[in-house]
Amino acid sequence: MNISVIQAMINSVERPAIFIDTQYTILAVNKAYRDTYENEVMIGKSRCFEISHGHTSPCDKHGEECPIQSCIQTDRASSVVHIHNTERGKTYCDILMRPIKDADGITMGFLEILDRIKFASADSETNKMIGASEPFKAMLTKINRAAKSEIAVLLHGETGTGKELVAKALHESSRRAEKPFVVIECTGLNENLFESELFGHEKGAFTGATHAKRGLIDVAIGGTVFFDEIADVPLSMQVKLLRLLETQCYRTVGGLKQRKADFRLICASHKNLLELVDAGQFRKDLYYRIAGFPISLPPLSERRDDIASLVLHFLKQSELRHKKFSKAALKRVSEYDFPGNIRELKNIVEQAALLANEDIIEVQDLPEQIFIPTSNSNDSKRDVLSLDEAEANYLKRLCDAREFNIEELAGKLNVSTRTLYRKLQKHGLKYE
Repeated sequence: MNISVIQAMINSVERPAIFIDTQYTILAVNKAYRDTYENEVMIGKSRCFEISHGHTSPCDKHGEECPIQSCIQTDRASSVVHIHNTERGKTYCDILMRPIKDADGITMGFLEILDRIKFASADSETNKMIGASEPFKAMLTKINRAAKSEIAVLLHGETGTGKELVAKALHESSRRAEKPFVVIECTGLNENLFESELFGHEKGAFTGATHAKRGLIDVAIGGTVFFDEIADVPLSMQVKLLRLLETQCYRTVGGLKQRKADFRLICASHKNLLELVDAGQFRKDLYYRIAGFPISLPPLSERRDDIASLVLHFLKQSELRHKKFSKAALKRVSEYDFPGNIRELKNIVEQAALLANEDIIEVQDLPEQIFIPTSNSNDSKRDVLSLDEAEANYLKRLCDAREFNIEELAGKLNVSTRTLYRKLQKHGLKYE
């Protein structure tokens, strides 16, 4: 295969693409690739890692997985998510690397195709998922692949892991991005209300139905429907939901005309749906209908490398963006288990910024919950202490740290010196 044939192949690819020889040198490039990077590509001279990363050696020498090395080892196509230096700054890219062989079956080089991931960032950006840890990158790969398809996606993750943000990313990266994104909160909806919300109702369909109302399925025509906490759909309604998904048809409450539905399905749950299936609380046929492509959202306890970046992000987005966390405070936050995950971290950052009297947020400015022990058990249940026990633990840590005199500490805690002495005495503590 000569270079002109390779160039023609590269030009036919809509996404940024290059052809690389076995020494990482770029031999062919399309316009989309040139437009992606600030560095000029010099055919036959530039190497892929120089353009994308600004490195002087391959990615695997810098702690990253190199897709070329993976291709060589497996003799198969490989994919990886990397952070590239593009004209828009540091950008996530989903890289597909495919070995290209000559007539004798010898690998002559590699076709690299890039897919820019617009819904995530390694740095602080509004309305994007923030992170750079390996579990986070693995999740991005699945989100990006699923977004290009119409397959039903089931998101599973603990409370506060960002399931709705992922659902929005799936929608906004799909061909339905210009159509509505409709959220259906399944928790707390009884059977009658659920059916009316989902399908709509006709005037006079039931007591109080003084006018006709469009259902959310109708509102979502052409777009995406996100069923949040799908496990909470009543069993009696699950069969109607299953019928909707199988036939793509429905009737309004009190209506006779059959209507056609057109939406992409995304569901989410913090509960284990297969366990509910085994317990007879969730229909097996419905489960397999909604779980076409399951994506697990890692808890924050598995993304500790991302905590510092998230802290800076939430602080930047807050009203007190001029404040900063001390190294000790950031370390203490990073050691916490976060049973409430990213949502809890955001709250803690905002609380600490408000509690800090100075521009530097110290350990003693952190909310009390940071100092309450949590359990790492599989069911993610946390040890619960009484408020008195939590206060005693917090004050003991401050006594052990002994960073301020008693008057300064009282000021930091926003209490009088007398009140502080009384609390110390109550818990048998001394501040000496």
